[in-house]
Amino acid sequence: MIWRTRPCWRFGRWLALLVLTTGLLLALDAAWPPPVDRARQISALALDRQGRILRAFTAPPGVWRLPAQTGDVDPLYLQMLRAYEDQRFDAHPGVDPLATVRALGQWVRQGRVVSGASTLTMQVARLLEPHQRDLIGKLGEMLRALQLERRYAKDEILGFYLTLAPFGGNLEGVRAASLAWFGKEPTRLTAAEAALLVILPQAPSRLRPDRFPDRARAARDKVLTRMGQLGVLTGQQVEEARQESLPTRLRPLPFLAPHLADRMRTARPAATLHPTFVDRSLQQTLETLARQQHSTLESDSSLAILVVAHRDRRVLAYIGASDFHDPRRAGQVDLIQAVRSPGSTLKPLVYGLGFDDLLIHPETLIEDAPTRFGDYSPTNFRNTYAGQLTVREALQQSLNIPAVALLDQVGPARVAARLREVGLPLHWSAAHPQPGLPLVLGGVGMTLEELVTLYAGFANGGVVAPLRFGPTDPDPPGQRLLSATACWYLGDILRHGPLPQNVIGPASAARPRVIAHKTGTSYGFRDAWALGFDADYTVGVWVGRPDGSPSPGHYGRNTAAPLLFRVFDLLPEPTPPLAAPPADVLQVRRDQLPERLRYFRTRPAVETVNAPPLTLTFPVAGSTVELPERDGALAELPLSAKGGVKPLRWLVNGRPLATHPWRREAFWPPDGVGLARITVLDQAGQAASAEVWISRGP
Repeated sequence: MIWRTRPCWRFGRWLALLVLTTGLLLALDAAWPPPVDRARQISALALDRQGRILRAFTAPPGVWRLPAQTGDVDPLYLQMLRAYEDQRFDAHPGVDPLATVRALGQWVRQGRVVSGASTLTMQVARLLEPHQRDLIGKLGEMLRALQLERRYAKDEILGFYLTLAPFGGNLEGVRAASLAWFGKEPTRLTAAEAALLVILPQAPSRLRPDRFPDRARAARDKVLTRMGQLGVLTGQQVEEARQESLPTRLRPLPFLAPHLADRMRTARPAATLHPTFVDRSLQQTLETLARQQHSTLESDSSLAILVVAHRDRRVLAYIGASDFHDPRRAGQVDLIQAVRSPGSTLKPLVYGLGFDDLLIHPETLIEDAPTRFGDYSPTNFRNTYAGQLTVREALQQSLNIPAVALLDQVGPARVAARLREVGLPLHWSAAHPQPGLPLVLGGVGMTLEELVTLYAGFANGGVVAPLRFGPTDPDPPGQRLLSATACWYLGDILRHGPLPQNVIGPASAARPRVIAHKTGTSYGFRDAWALGFDADYTVGVWVGRPDGSPSPGHYGRNTAAPLLFRVFDLLPEPTPPLAAPPADVLQVRRDQLPERLRYFRTRPAVETVNAPPLTLTFPVAGSTVELPERDGALAELPLSAKGGVKPLRWLVNGRPLATHPWRREAFWPPDGVGLARITVLDQAGQAASAEVWISRGP
């Protein structure tokens, strides 16, 4: 029986040893997993709407390391890489026994290394964990290769190689190499290009084609010859590939929308991918256009352009400065976010509020004459006056006196409050911290981004919401600033305004495009603006000196507006036709308007000069009114007026109340607490307003 049990005992001993060894290896594998952090430390990328690179940032320690997977590269390159570097890659477990035995035999017979035994997986192990190339290092590579094969699929291991392989200088990974050497992504490569990318990682410093073209050509042709021998390429393909020239210089990696890329990286510093809605072709075209404009500007002037698809507020192009690399023009300052004086670009908002308050209609007559508003005496741009004209003409000509007169009745504080409510707070200087009548002429601060957001709201029927730069940005429903009727009036007026010189009108253009536009110039010619929208897009342009110094002779109409129309010429044709006007739009002649809308008066007219002055007796301006809550809603607020000429019309926050026009009292049911503006109008054109705070009472 002993001779029968002894083999069983020996088998059990070897089995136990195998189990212990396996357990030990698994424990060591769990305790010291292969380090893959280096493959995760990749370049941050700003991407366009199709996933193409706009701008890349270097990864530590200053290398271009772009992430890549097998689906990102040409299949021919992968086939050539396997054939040249590791023909049994898909079959071995990380270490190729046949290649190892062959290499050892050659070393024993010839006393030197004739061929290597490194598999692609072993090369990945070395790229993930650089070490000395000696026997200990090679054994470590083998163990790490076995670990990698146990944890990752073959395509994932190839992805590590495609991301980390060196290609000369600070280029790592096949995407960075293809972009730098060939100026394109590696999805479509010629046989010669693929061969060069196969051989470069073997000696990236010695084989750089820009420094050692003869070495690089010989190494590339060696790969091509080998591919012919293995049947990967035909003889004719090999000969044709050998005739192809080598790249002679490193190309810069994509560098588009740099200001937006900086902005998105700052907002999400931990992210490596920053997708945007930018149209790469449009962005590239507009950046070229911006640089071409240098000849028309002073040497230290710059410009900014913002293009938005206003229906979903997607930013399609973002030009933060005319040249990012020009220090004379402060190229790295993002002028889209710079606070500047908006000039006359806020006038449409004031007119829109006037439409909603039923103070004016586009055909209302208004005076443009020297007028004093308390201690404020504004003047027009050229110190000329038009006399009596329509509201439509006053806005189209951007006259200052009518705009200030209208703001005087609309209320500067109300304009500021309405903008703040929709997320567009005005920026005030320390000298003028409160809203006043100069607001409508540029006496505040706004950014190009905020103005484009405002005009996109005009184009969208009065609903304002933040612009969206990428799919990670929220998509709120927006808040109403103006009624759809007021916005229709504004669009109709601004579409028929005077065009800048050398701009062809829609009636004469081969591709008619009707653009509603408004220009603006800040005090002292510091900022030139042009904002515009058509059926699909909103565009904003700013031109000036980044340091805020004057640019005499450069104003919105002659500097920014021509550029605005050139930008629109580069956009896809708009979706025709224009939207139909809302149901309550009044498209009538002036003589068909209600009496009180025929004239806008800054004071009672001569024929009603003896009418008792209209005053608001309750609520009192500046007061806080506490209202009790009943059944979950606030009680109605009583409104009362004295004097004036009946009928009266009441408005709260610009919206008319359904009240009896022949009574001096009315009731308003608040929809919540906060600031409310109460306005009463009479037949004589008088208006009285008060702003009060509504709060919950006991």
